[in-house]
Amino acid sequence: MLYERTALSKLPEETIKNQLKELKEKDKMTPELVFRDPYVLDFLGFHDTYSEKDLEQAILNALEKFILEFGKDFYFVARQKRITIDSEDYYIDLLFYYRKLRCFVVIELKLGKFKAEYKGQMELYLRYLEKYEMDKDENPPIGIILCVGKSTEHIELLFLHEYRIKVAEYLTKLPPKELFAEKLHKAMLIAQIKLKE
Repeated sequence: MLYERTALSKLPEETIKNQLKELKEKDKMTPELVFRDPYVLDFLGFHDTYSEKDLEQAILNALEKFILEFGKDFYFVARQKRITIDSEDYYIDLLFYYRKLRCFVVIELKLGKFKAEYKGQMELYLRYLEKYEMDKDENPPIGIILCVGKSTEHIELLFLHEYRIKVAEYLTKLPPKELFAEKLHKAMLIAQIKLKE
């Protein structure tokens, strides 16, 4: 799936190249290499209409495939983990632990496009985990908001990367082959130019 991942990635090619080089030479794993965008959840069998609860239940029913989509070294911790703050209950959709980064990973599932208010919700969850659940030798938790669409400008203006929050889209089916063909053609042109240098 490396080809499909690279074709769908929204990171600049130079960034991807540098991160893969660091992984190969220094065995340095970064959150950018671990967490993808988009995630292809076609194995859930959704087509048009479903709810967040349907999405969550389907992920749990296909937990092994979902974890493999995120990569190895992910461990399932909880579903709808209840946390209480000032006598008010909140529920984390899915909570995982990622061994190589030594941190909790909060996954919030959203049906529509990314909204600014999701940042506050995720920050609250991350701060709670940092204060009450994190061990001294662990890294601060990371949050992933999975949604159907996102606005790059919203994400830039909210400085989400500074809060260890990532927004990723999910697809319930693979994009058309034409998109991959276009990306492959572009990659081949870049490779030809680099060979001539």
